[in-house]
Amino acid sequence: MQHRLSESLIRKSQIVNPKSIRNLVFDFGGVICNIDVKLTEKAFMDLAGLQDMQSFRRADTGSSISDSSGIFGQIETGAITPQHFRDELRRFFRKPVTDEQLDDAWNAMLLDIPEPRIRLLESLRNDYRIFLLSNSNEIHYMKFLERFRKQSGYADFDALFEKAYFSFLIGLRKPSPEIFSHVLNESMLEPSETLFIDDTLMHVEGAVKAGIHACHLALDEGEEITRLFQ
Repeated sequence: MQHRLSESLIRKSQIVNPKSIRNLVFDFGGVICNIDVKLTEKAFMDLAGLQDMQSFRRADTGSSISDSSGIFGQIETGAITPQHFRDELRRFFRKPVTDEQLDDAWNAMLLDIPEPRIRLLESLRNDYRIFLLSNSNEIHYMKFLERFRKQSGYADFDALFEKAYFSFLIGLRKPSPEIFSHVLNESMLEPSETLFIDDTLMHVEGAVKAGIHACHLALDEGEEITRLFQ
């Protein structure tokens, strides 16, 4: 069965000629893997001795866990090691916390990968070149890779996608247009033939700046990728 882009997907991504789309690039967290950042915040709060959640969110120089200027952004671009990241986090606690406790709290946001999404991706490979592009870090990567292997039976993400791109491995991070250019150049993709799907609006805007068609997946409205294709 040949898959077609749904009318809502065409409308949201402003694609004039749907048949021109040959490449699909998917975000991971929120799009393929369910996540809940509040669970990580709660897990850190539950660790004894956290001094101040607001300061912790900023991690000294960033404004939030999603800000690339703080340690959360630095670990997602591979600028600091996981151990450096853990040691920086420890400064926010009055009592000693182990590496394992920090990793467990940091990974608490990672939930399940619904099987229908994996089956959809398997099917889409027959009609499109499919890719993964994720802002991630080594600690999260090792956890969701383990979960992905158990749930899907695949050895790694490159066994499902033509290529899986992770920010901490390439030193670039969404929404920078440079990370999209990196994907386009390395995989030899035409921007006009490429559609990017992400649940974060500023990442979608970054893709558009790079000349890629892009769709914002509105999770708060109940949207998910299994409904974007006919």
